[in-house]
Amino acid sequence: MPRYKYTAKTKDGNDESGEMNVKNERELALSLKDQGLILISAKEKSDKKPASISLPFVNRIPLTEKLMMTRNMQVMIAAGISLPKCIKTLSLQTKSKAFKKALNKIEEDILKGDSFSQAIKKHPKIFSNLFCSMIKVGEQTGGLDNALEVLSFHLERTHKLRAKIKGALMYPIIVVGAMLLIGAVMLVKVVPQLSSALATLNVELPKLTKIVMGLGDFFAHKWYVLAGAMIIISVFLTFLSKKEKGKRIIHIVLLKIPFVKNLIKKINTAYASRTLGSLIKGGVPIVEALEISADSLGNYFYSQSLKFAAQEVKKGKKISESIEKFPHLYPPLFVQMIQVGEETGKTSDILSRLSDFLEEEVTNITQNLSSVIEPVLLLLIGGVIAFFAVSMMQPIYSMMGSL
Repeated sequence: MPRYKYTAKTKDGNDESGEMNVKNERELALSLKDQGLILISAKEKSDKKPASISLPFVNRIPLTEKLMMTRNMQVMIAAGISLPKCIKTLSLQTKSKAFKKALNKIEEDILKGDSFSQAIKKHPKIFSNLFCSMIKVGEQTGGLDNALEVLSFHLERTHKLRAKIKGALMYPIIVVGAMLLIGAVMLVKVVPQLSSALATLNVELPKLTKIVMGLGDFFAHKWYVLAGAMIIISVFLTFLSKKEKGKRIIHIVLLKIPFVKNLIKKINTAYASRTLGSLIKGGVPIVEALEISADSLGNYFYSQSLKFAAQEVKKGKKISESIEKFPHLYPPLFVQMIQVGEETGKTSDILSRLSDFLEEEVTNITQNLSSVIEPVLLLLIGGVIAFFAVSMMQPIYSMMGSL
């Protein structure tokens, strides 16, 4: 029940302030009237704490830590160990200080009388809505160990999918990073030395050579301008990605890039299938499962599509009918498989199998990624080296030709 802070007038015309727990302002006015007071103004008090500034990657709990906690807790609960003792044991095992602190607080809250789902809900940065909802259903049905088993399987598959994607991206990132580093060293160290040598030749330098020499001079003496610009761009993109309009712009661009868009579609569809299937299997109502799945998806358009589906299901429509309206996001196979699941009453099983299939496709794409990117990177590196070689050697060849 919300709490209202009010200002009222007494029969004598004096002001009186206070607070009261009521359903709404009308009930507040009636309650004050019974006390001989006339309501002047009222404001609902918020229980939300002021937003704190958090730095990315600081105190972030690794997915592997949560996976190990869930898996070990499932084994201990199934063995009949009490929940507070389970959490105490797990807090001693974890390597993350932030996670240890959170688990100790959860144990404390449970001993005070909170349920497990209520205790973990106080740590939204660690435990997602999906995790909290699954635990809540497990408590209500008396099958907490089963809920933890479903959660551990879901986290394990999510971890494997992320690891495959990171592994595929690691090679091009390292190569591009090395190329940029070598290019910067050449501009700062090699180009100025060659520039000094060319200045003694007393010949007219080509435009290409002048451009490279200018870049070398800029990097050597005004590197802080570039560093500042990169920081500003990074901060701007981070700020933009947190805004709804910014997310739309970024994700529209990503869904337009020829090779990247197919990978993004496969990953988001696979993750939607896995999350929705796990929630339904855990006993979470369909509408709530769709809403939680929507919040867990990183892509703005996939998230909005599941939110739309949740609203349509509330009206009595099927999931397949709602998802069918987004052919640019979901392949026909996804819609057909959900339709089969709805007709047979095995939606969670169908979604689980579909996610396995889609994750396998993501694996194949990521494995082929290196073979596709490697020749492109080699050509790019060769082009950069050729650019530097031609721009710096061209004046020497011109001078030799004039002799």
